[in-house]
Amino acid sequence: MGNIFAIYKPILHGLMKLAGVRPQTLEIEPGTVMNFWVPTETNSKKSKPAVVFLHGFAVDGIITWQFQVLSLARYYAVYVPDLIFFGGSITDKPDRSPEFQAECVAKGLRKLGVERCTLVGLSYGGMVGFKMAELYPDLVEAFVVTSSVMALNKSVSDAGLGRIGFSRWSDYLLPDSVKGVRDLFEIAAYKFPHLPDWVYRHYLEAMFDNRREREELLKALVISDEDFTVANYPQRVYLLWGANDKIFDIESASNLNKQLGNNASVYHIEKAGHLVQMERPFVYNSQLKKILASLSEDGHQD
Repeated sequence: MGNIFAIYKPILHGLMKLAGVRPQTLEIEPGTVMNFWVPTETNSKKSKPAVVFLHGFAVDGIITWQFQVLSLARYYAVYVPDLIFFGGSITDKPDRSPEFQAECVAKGLRKLGVERCTLVGLSYGGMVGFKMAELYPDLVEAFVVTSSVMALNKSVSDAGLGRIGFSRWSDYLLPDSVKGVRDLFEIAAYKFPHLPDWVYRHYLEAMFDNRREREELLKALVISDEDFTVANYPQRVYLLWGANDKIFDIESASNLNKQLGNNASVYHIEKAGHLVQMERPFVYNSQLKKILASLSEDGHQD
């Protein structure tokens, strides 16, 4: 039997093309190449509001956001980048910071003709999204954050690791055993289904071909408390959270809401963990659509 994820990937890609998005490779700058899923219809880029989905650390963009793309691509110009060292996106630059990821995504969107967009960021993608919102307020009109924090300063990092029982993020996010992969998903989910060991083994074989670079990304992610400052975001920010998230829990969402002040709103989805967009996609999509519709009604989207 072949690897189940290697078999599923072309099937998923076919579904995405039917839904109205296609892959496109962009040279961001010499030595840096990113893969984007972009609207198939060229005219939709101008006629529909742009929504950009930023994935977390476990898998690439289209796997992370597959249910949201299927639900939204008909009504929005959907863009799903693979962050650097995910899904074929690579660089020869030494920078591994969220700022560099944010710069690459922003440059890619500019090349694609995106002038204004709403970001939707999950976990690691949320941290990249906060940097995008800070650095490119002319590009980022609003931001929907799921299961993330503004930045992974050491005290926040230590608290998150303590909740899940790990000493380093690489030990959790870059497992090297079947048990490690099982722990990865069982911790990230509210109630993960029982799966046979061969499924986890296939995931291990398919997903970690650039372990060294991803370890470098995680090392660059954690900053000292002294280096962290709360930026002033002009955008409206919506916190869309799994109520049972163990990694960045409800208290994390509440603290983030306080940091953001009057520009933020919090929405909880019950019986959902860190991977809320995959665990409860119908509820998540319904709430996301309401948020996006409210932006259009308020005149935030062109």
